[in-house]
Amino acid sequence: MDSSAKRLNNSNMPNPATAARDQASTAGLPSYALYGERGRSSATDWLHCESIAERSRRHDWEIRPHRHAALCQILYIRRGAAQAWLDGASLPLCGPALLLVPALVPHGFRFAPDIDGCVLTMLEQHLSRLLAPVPALAERLRRPLALRLSPGSVDAGAIDDAVRRLQAEFQGTLDFRDLALDAGLLALAVQLARLLPDAAHPPAAGAPRALAHVQRLRAMVELRFRTQPTMASLAAGLDITPTQLNRVCRQVLGHPALEVLHGRIVLEAQRDLTYTALSIQQVAFGLGFGDAGYFTRFFRRETGHTPGQWRALAVRSQPLPGAGRS
Repeated sequence: MDSSAKRLNNSNMPNPATAARDQASTAGLPSYALYGERGRSSATDWLHCESIAERSRRHDWEIRPHRHAALCQILYIRRGAAQAWLDGASLPLCGPALLLVPALVPHGFRFAPDIDGCVLTMLEQHLSRLLAPVPALAERLRRPLALRLSPGSVDAGAIDDAVRRLQAEFQGTLDFRDLALDAGLLALAVQLARLLPDAAHPPAAGAPRALAHVQRLRAMVELRFRTQPTMASLAAGLDITPTQLNRVCRQVLGHPALEVLHGRIVLEAQRDLTYTALSIQQVAFGLGFGDAGYFTRFFRRETGHTPGQWRALAVRSQPLPGAGRS
């Protein structure tokens, strides 16, 4: 990197000589929530977009190492220099470059004040649902990566165009905005995946065992949450005991395994109450509850609102058709 980039070296950022030690200590990293990752007031806040400068300027251009429990990020550097710490590796970067940070992966940054780029933050479950019909695409984007682009190249231009379109849609107020955001995110995912051959993603044999268990747990919960599987059955699917399952969830997520299942059920209930005309009883039955009263008590315990109160709040927060931003 040039002389300005060299000034990015910072005692708070790991270097390759200490990467192994730092990797072993990631269980103690803070797990941050952006725009309501926990206790969301709306079921629609699955995507956020802001400039790198907008966030990092408030922190003296440094985002200390941390990880997100349920969010993944795409960081696009158009111009300028940065020092990134991604999953234990220290990476000097100069735009154009792009980083993909899946949920639970430790990361941190130190940016030059003249940085130009943006950060896309999205709910991992939403992105997984978008990519589910194309497993090959999902697989290419499953692991963290740092991609350096050649300035002025066709690939750099395609990525920049996809990012700009998604930014414009996020900041806009046109009709069908949510659908356009999904389309824009898929377009960016396709452009990114085209730069990554299958060989770029060998099996993560060296991945920490606890993290691998949690990732597999989330995939199982995504498939089975409507049947409300027991923790014993989920643990058996991972070939570990329920005690071990709770231990790895507390180590990686900071909470027991049952909260993974409950969080997914609550998210689906919020979506049903916000976007469908299903009765509360129908929502309850569809999520594996045999009694609407028990569902109501569960939902109030998890969100602070009854299902009816949540629906009323969601209806008031939704704009009228044609009214713009949703």
